[in-house]
Amino acid sequence: MPKMRIPRKLAMFAQKPKRFKIAIGGRGSGKSMTIADLCLMDAQTKGIKTGCFREFQNSIEDSVHSLLSTEVERLELQGFDCQQSKILYNGEEVFKFRGLARNVEGVKSMHGFNRFWIEEGATISFDSLKALTPTLREENSEIWISANPRSSADPFSQRFIKPFEKELLKNGYYEDDLHLIVWINYNDNSLFPDVLEQERAYDEQNLSKALYNHIWLGHFYDEVENSIIPVDWFDAAIDAHTKLGFKGEGAVVAAFDPSDEGADSKGFVVRHGSIIKDVAELATGDAADGIDWALDRAMSSGADWFTWDCDGLGVALKREVEKGLQGKKIDYSMFKGSQEPEHPNEAYEPSDANDKAKKKTNKETFLNRRAQYYWKLRDRFFNTYKAVVKGEYINPDDMISLDPSIDCLDQLRAEVCRIPLKRNNNGKIQIMSKLEMSKKPYELPSPNMADALMMSCFTPQIDVKPISIDFEGW
Repeated sequence: MPKMRIPRKLAMFAQKPKRFKIAIGGRGSGKSMTIADLCLMDAQTKGIKTGCFREFQNSIEDSVHSLLSTEVERLELQGFDCQQSKILYNGEEVFKFRGLARNVEGVKSMHGFNRFWIEEGATISFDSLKALTPTLREENSEIWISANPRSSADPFSQRFIKPFEKELLKNGYYEDDLHLIVWINYNDNSLFPDVLEQERAYDEQNLSKALYNHIWLGHFYDEVENSIIPVDWFDAAIDAHTKLGFKGEGAVVAAFDPSDEGADSKGFVVRHGSIIKDVAELATGDAADGIDWALDRAMSSGADWFTWDCDGLGVALKREVEKGLQGKKIDYSMFKGSQEPEHPNEAYEPSDANDKAKKKTNKETFLNRRAQYYWKLRDRFFNTYKAVVKGEYINPDDMISLDPSIDCLDQLRAEVCRIPLKRNNNGKIQIMSKLEMSKKPYELPSPNMADALMMSCFTPQIDVKPISIDFEGW
C-alpha cells in the first residue's frame, strides 16, 4: 500500500470511529481528495464498501467516480478495476454512485455497504437527509460528508454546522459521541498548490469579503445574484447601536407578514426607532391563528403601530385587527405593496447618490410600494455599513441595527440577502415577487421575515392638532 499524504486535520477521519464525519471548508483544502484516498485505502485494507452520493447527479461524470479513478492511477493502487459506472476491488463492487434528488429511494439498493460519502453536501435536501440516515444500518457504519457551506438556512447547515458553530469557530473542529466535524481550509493543507495560491490572492483583492470568505474559507454565503442587500451590509448592522452608541427612540412599529395553512410561515418584526428588537416566525396554523399570534406579540412589545401585508389574504384580516386592538393604544396601517409608491411626486434621494445625479420622483423611481420599501430597507443597511465599516457619520435615524439577541438572525440573513432585483423595461426599481423567487433558477423559500422587516420601515404619520386660544377677557 503506497504512503498517502493527507492534511493533518483530516487524520482524525482515519483514527476515530463516528456515525457522522463531516469535512467543511473552502477551495484548496484537500478535503475531497483526502476522503477519496481514505475510502480507497479502507476498501483495500478493511473491505469497506462506499456508496457515493450527490444531491444532483445526471450522469456518472457528475459523481466522484473520476476523482477516485484518478487517485487509483496516481497512487498506483493494485487490485482496483475502474469500470464505467462502478469501481471493483479484487472483483467485488466496492464503490457505487447515485444521485439523490431524482430518486432518493435509490439508497435502498446499497445493501451491504457500510459507508456513505456525500460530496457537495451543502446542496443536500431535508428529504434526502431523512432518507439516508436510517438506510445505513450496518454495524459500525459511517456517513461522511464533504461540503463548502452555502446558506446558513440550508438543511445541511442547520443539521451539521449551526448547533456546533461556536466550537467550530473556536477550535476548528467539533467532536462528540455521534459527530466528528472538521473545518479545514487552504491554509491547513500543506499540499496547497502554487497555481491555486495565485488565484486565491487575486480573489482576496477583487472579490467582496463575503464571497471570498465563502469560496476560500468555507463561510456561509447568503447572497444570490442581483441581491439588493449584500451579506457585508447585513453583518455590519448586527449590534450597530452598541458599536455606534445610539438607542432606540421614537415609535415602536410591529409588522406582520401573514400566511394561511401550508408551506409558508408567518413573519413578524418589531422596530423601535432604528433598532430591530424582535424577529420571529410561526410555521403552523391558519391566517386567523397567525393574526392572533402577531397581535399578542405586538402588544407584549409595547408597539405604537401595527402594520401587515394586506395584498391577497391579508385584506380579510382587517376586522380581526380592529377587534384585537379595540381599547388598546395601538394604531394600525394596512400595507399594500402593489400600490403606487408613497409620496409619488416627492424626489427620491438615494443614500449613494452624488451631487450630479439626476433626481427623480418616487413614482419615476419605483414600480410600486413594495419596491420602495425594500429600497428604504436597503438604504438603511447601506448607511449602517458606511458608519460601522467606513467610519462615516450617518444620522442614526437613517440606519438600522439588529439586536444580537434575536434567535433567528441566520435565517433572517438568508432571507434578506436573497431578495433579487428584477429587470424593469422602464428602468424603474422592481423587486422579484415571492412566486418568481420560488421558481428556477432561484428556488428560494418565501421570505416572510424579510417582508415583515421591509414593512417595519413604515413611517407613522404624526397628526398635529391646532391649538385654539380663547382671547375673551384679554
